[in-house]
Amino acid sequence: MSGDLVAVWDVALSDGVHRIEFEHGTTTGKRVIYIDGKEVIKRDWMFKLVGKETFHVGDANTKATINIDAVSGFAYEYTLEINGQSLKKYMENRSKVTSTWLLNLDGIDCRVVLEKDTMDIWCNGQKMETAGEFVDDGTETHFTLGDHDCCIKAVSSGKRQDGIIHTLLVDGMEISESE
Repeated sequence: MSGDLVAVWDVALSDGVHRIEFEHGTTTGKRVIYIDGKEVIKRDWMFKLVGKETFHVGDANTKATINIDAVSGFAYEYTLEINGQSLKKYMENRSKVTSTWLLNLDGIDCRVVLEKDTMDIWCNGQKMETAGEFVDDGTETHFTLGDHDCCIKAVSSGKRQDGIIHTLLVDGMEISESE
């Protein structure tokens, strides 16, 4: 990477946390976007220094856009949008539609993500094979991590504003949800 790095964002998606880096050469007109250290877009000699660059991130091909705006003179502001929302708004909404657990199994750090709308479960970037079943007090979604039996229980909280409570069990032990 050159000395033109102007912005870095870490974006948590279901398949993992992705680092987006943006180089903007204001004298050369160069624009380069890296995702997780890999160059995905490179444009040289862009005479228009403001504008936007749109690209896709992660296994789900999530749409991302970097907006380049002039603030004053030769100062620029760079903002990242994910699926058409500011990064802040996207992350706020995401926390409502996903649950995330961080745990260490057999010496390996695992990041388990439940997408509440689809009930898809991801672990360290891999979409897991699951089996769902209805039980007396809600549902259970079963999957395995290595040699460990895992289950996400979905149970009504009994309170309308709290909705459904999702709990991860690994070998029968409850794992606390990450914020």
